[in-house]
Amino acid sequence: MAAPAATLPGDRAFFGHPAGLGWLAFCELWERFSYYGMQALLVLYLSNYLFLPEHIGQVAGIETLRAFIEGITGPRSPQQLASVVFGLYAGFVYLTPLFGGLLADRWLGRTKTVVMGASLMALGHFLMAFEASFLAALACLLVGVGCFKGNIAAQVGALYAPGDKRRASAFQIFMLAVQIAVILAPIVCGTLGEKVAWHWGFGAAGVGMLIGLVVYLLGRRWLPAEAARGAAAKAELAGQAKPRMSRPELARLLLLIALIPVLVLSVVGNQQYNNAFPLWSQQHMDLVLLGWQVPVTWLQAVDAFFSTATMVASLAFWRWWATRRREPDEITKMALGCLVSAAAPALLILAAAHIAATGEKVSFAWTVGYTLLNNLGFANIMPVGLALYSRAAPRRLEGLLIGIYYLHLFVGNSFVGWLAGLLDELPGSQFWALHAALVAAAGLLLLMVKLLFGKVLAPDDAAQPAG
Repeated sequence: MAAPAATLPGDRAFFGHPAGLGWLAFCELWERFSYYGMQALLVLYLSNYLFLPEHIGQVAGIETLRAFIEGITGPRSPQQLASVVFGLYAGFVYLTPLFGGLLADRWLGRTKTVVMGASLMALGHFLMAFEASFLAALACLLVGVGCFKGNIAAQVGALYAPGDKRRASAFQIFMLAVQIAVILAPIVCGTLGEKVAWHWGFGAAGVGMLIGLVVYLLGRRWLPAEAARGAAAKAELAGQAKPRMSRPELARLLLLIALIPVLVLSVVGNQQYNNAFPLWSQQHMDLVLLGWQVPVTWLQAVDAFFSTATMVASLAFWRWWATRRREPDEITKMALGCLVSAAAPALLILAAAHIAATGEKVSFAWTVGYTLLNNLGFANIMPVGLALYSRAAPRRLEGLLIGIYYLHLFVGNSFVGWLAGLLDELPGSQFWALHAALVAAAGLLLLMVKLLFGKVLAPDDAAQPAG
């Protein structure tokens, strides 16, 4: 575990938070610019170009991967294969942080692991410029993000002492930097990819990652100190009793692991926005503006704009609420977020019914409605979940537990990739109703967890608001 914020007394240089939060958030902004810039293009690039019969043979190793996928799912069309591969990539992005956390905790430390991850990610983005190296590029990106993502989030948590009330808002600020990146990435990388050439978009993502690496290196002096490892850790613990996990810590650990399947359901509506929604919009939404065909990737910039606005609104709302009433704990916030987010795919049931009844394309206004409702809820799911897992992690397991937290996005994105394959098989109203039901179920299950096990996840200082 990195040194806690207690080693940085009175540091409020960044909007009332430690200066290190500013450097980490700015680094995360550029890393997410690179990630979402590539992600904005990926499913469209695969379904509209790379996985078409005349191009797919150029990808080294693709026949082995395709045989593996179709051995499980049966024959896949280019769109279905693209959705599965996209879902697997988007899922494994959140599995590899589990191993990145172990690598940092046991051997390299967070700083070296983050630097290695950023370097691999930059290499992966540049390899996307070559069709033959597509799978090698994905491998570099997966390993790189595994080293980077969980460890930089753990460094955010390590800036604060366990009882510091600023922790949850710190993660929302951290996520706010992500939302800014998601606004810029589809506009820059998406426009280059769709209007100039696919590889220009991927190259821009690589440049963004290099900027993020430079920012991280410049801000190292403000980051939490590294914990001792290896022989140094043994010497530090010599003559001391070996720290053991207490019963409350063990109970929290087991409950947080048990929550993963519930969190999987909580993200299917949000994650489908990057998979099935652009494919659905490409077919069923009128995207012509003043005679110009708006790139489909720009829809993700719209989502990011609303995500940023709702994140700011959520921060302001809970700050206002805390001056008048006791702020809800993390589980309650996440449950409420799920119930609001479920309304987003539910809204598309109406759009799909209109399409089925009239045969006409729907307007861009449906994207606005979907993103507004989804992000109003999601602002209280993802960042609040990060704050919960960071706070409740047993000592010296913060990096590992945040890696475990990201498992729900691994499983969730893999699940979303399979669900997206139903887009060609189910009527639109049934497809979106399924997603609304899954997200709403997550909210109800989280409320049950709060009622049955709320005391297990309560802060050690019972007088301290958890949110």
